[in-house]
Amino acid sequence: MVVFSTGNTIAKLANAITDTPVLMAAKSHLRNLRPVVLAVSTNDGLGMNAKSLGVLLNSKHYYFIPFGQDNPIDKKNSLVAKLEYTIPTIMEALDGKQLQPMIVQY
Repeated sequence: MVVFSTGNTIAKLANAITDTPVLMAAKSHLRNLRPVVLAVSTNDGLGMNAKSLGVLLNSKHYYFIPFGQDNPIDKKNSLVAKLEYTIPTIMEALDGKQLQPMIVQY
């Protein structure tokens, strides 16, 4: 399962809040020990959402499409996944591995 993750989605996943169909599907995958691949896209990934991001980075069965700062000059806290790494990330996640490097220059 691939989840395109805003800061709100990241926070809800990190705090086990399941109030949307996407979050319920992610919870179901986790309950069945299946990988959940996250594509981060948030203007606050290095701000208040950093805590939630850290929780998910340290949780089992979550895998991240490599991400980086898309505009570090004008949007200092913004993070965006490099979607060209989606398929390689899924392939690694199916083997229980995180595609590296996870944090890339955008």
